[in-house]
Amino acid sequence: MTNRPVALTIAGSDSGGGAGVQADLKTFASVGVHGTSAITCITAQNPNQVRSIQAVDPSVLRDQIESVFDELQPTAVKTGMLYSAELIEVVANALHDRHCPLVIDPVMVSTSGSRLLEPDAIQSLRERLFPLATLITPNLHEAALLLHRDEAITNLEQMKTAGAQLSAKNDQAFLIKGGHLDDDADATDVLIDGDEDLLLRAPRVEVESTHGTGCTYSAAISAYLALGCSLSEAVRMGKVFISESISQHYQAGGHSHLNHFWEE
Repeated sequence: MTNRPVALTIAGSDSGGGAGVQADLKTFASVGVHGTSAITCITAQNPNQVRSIQAVDPSVLRDQIESVFDELQPTAVKTGMLYSAELIEVVANALHDRHCPLVIDPVMVSTSGSRLLEPDAIQSLRERLFPLATLITPNLHEAALLLHRDEAITNLEQMKTAGAQLSAKNDQAFLIKGGHLDDDADATDVLIDGDEDLLLRAPRVEVESTHGTGCTYSAAISAYLALGCSLSEAVRMGKVFISESISQHYQAGGHSHLNHFWEE
């Protein structure tokens, strides 16, 4: 009988099945860890739009997290859509003394442009949750927002600078995801963790939709951390996982979807 480590995702539910908790659980299963979840919000969405969002009651979120830890003892946690300062406070309190790797995907705006984090919650995310993180994984837009930059991050040197600034300011490791760089033939990410700066490259794949890539990438890193990998190993393997998931995408319902089970 196989004994698998447990990973926990704390994130929103995606009714379209491409992102959020649904993407995280598929990733956990593919990598080989037992996936558990705590739902922060129910969203009505598909690959094109987010129609509505309903946050869960904070006490229900707290009970979900505590129920998982009481019996299943996760060895890694990731967060995705947290939505409000009140929910961030619940998560921070619940994780404060857990002492297991935490990957924060600072989900702020959906691919379709819908706001997934209330404006007044950004400071709470930075002050209450970032100090607990093993790794924080913003995309270019999120990195700019966290730095209060008015101008976009548009090239690799700016990515490196942004990562160094965020890491120094927050004293945490950051993975700056460069998938949206228009002038890069590769999909390039930068890991800044204090010990080493790591450049991760993969051939760019032209695909109609990249819905759920951020969720899947951070979930894969979390799963590899749950398996006992070092941070740099987990990031390297997470990069392979997301690159292959994009490269081997499939069609369903008239849309392209990440293939989380590309190894099968």
